[in-house]
Amino acid sequence: MLVPRQIAPDLSVDTLAHGRFDLSGETPERMTLVCFYRGLHCPICANYLKELERLTPAFAERGVSTIAISSDDQARAQAMAAKVGASQLRIGYGLPLALARRWGLYISASRGKTSIGIEEPALFSEPGVFLIRPDRTIYYLSVQSMPFVRPSFAEMTQALDFVIKNDYPARGEYVGEV
Repeated sequence: MLVPRQIAPDLSVDTLAHGRFDLSGETPERMTLVCFYRGLHCPICANYLKELERLTPAFAERGVSTIAISSDDQARAQAMAAKVGASQLRIGYGLPLALARRWGLYISASRGKTSIGIEEPALFSEPGVFLIRPDRTIYYLSVQSMPFVRPSFAEMTQALDFVIKNDYPARGEYVGEV
């Protein structure tokens, strides 16, 4: 189980327009927001990524870089980028499912075509959102077993204002006996 204040697992994937993303080489002022999404087949993901694209400048103003990553291949990632109008948000693709599992993501099996008529991959990861500090420690994490009820990016930008102003520590780090 991943825990805040721990070192995040390695993460390296190709992106559509920004070369290779490697978490160990990220140098944001404050954090990197990693948004794992289900893939092109997910209409909820498309809406979610549109919101992240819209708010990427607000995150950048707070010293937070953004990337959205799926296990989709390059062609499907390109189709999703076009669907969400990604011009500022980095889109990573080809996430190995073994790596997704190391990040604590749930894995689902295909149920055929989705409500929008796009075939699901045989296996794919479910959503997760992480804020990772430049020293690669986990600040925040949220992992879902379903495509529904995800963290709000607008609320997250507001929360970051509080975090920055108050130097608020990562919470949920205690792993001792209870």
